[in-house]
Order: sequence, then C-alpha cells, then structure tokens
Amino acid sequence: MAAAIRLTRIGGKNDPCYRVVIAHKRGPRDGKNIEQVGTYDPRKKENNCVLKLDRVDYWLRCGAQPTETVTNLIRAARKQAAAAAAAAPAPAAEVKPA
Repeated sequence: MAAAIRLTRIGGKNDPCYRVVIAHKRGPRDGKNIEQVGTYDPRKKENNCVLKLDRVDYWLRCGAQPTETVTNLIRAARKQAAAAAAAAPAPAAEVKPA
C-alpha cells in the first residue's frame, strides 16, 4: 500500500479550503481517504494550518510520502508549535517553608 499525505479540497467555488489527509497514492484527489490529519485555509493570514503532528509523524514513519505543499505545511506547523512551546510560561517551582 503506497500512501500519500496530500490535500483534499472541501471549499466551494472561489472559496478554497482543504483537508490534509492520508490517502492511497493512486486514488482520486477528492476520493476516499484513510485518515484526516488536519486542515488548511489559504485565505487566513495567520494560523491557517492545523495539523495533528503526532499522526503526521506516525504516517511518515510508516512510509507515507507528503506532497510538496504538505511538506511546507508540516514545516510551518512544526515552527508554530515550537514558538508556542517557547512562549508558554514555565511552571514555577513551589517553595515550601521550612
């Protein structure tokens, strides 16, 4: 089974919106898919891509090949997740009185 990580269009005419899915490599673009792992809305300026990075990593380890566009989306999602983790305040250590 050759799997691909690719985009499936769900938006209407002049209203693009996409799902990031795992599908058979030879299947049609909007055909049956194995799993949905995220969404992409190109009309938004920021936070336009939401991905389940743990599932994406699983499928990459299984041998799924992402398309060029999805590769760029994965890279951006990883960068966004790293920035969010760095911006989150670290939990303060509790000081117990002696």
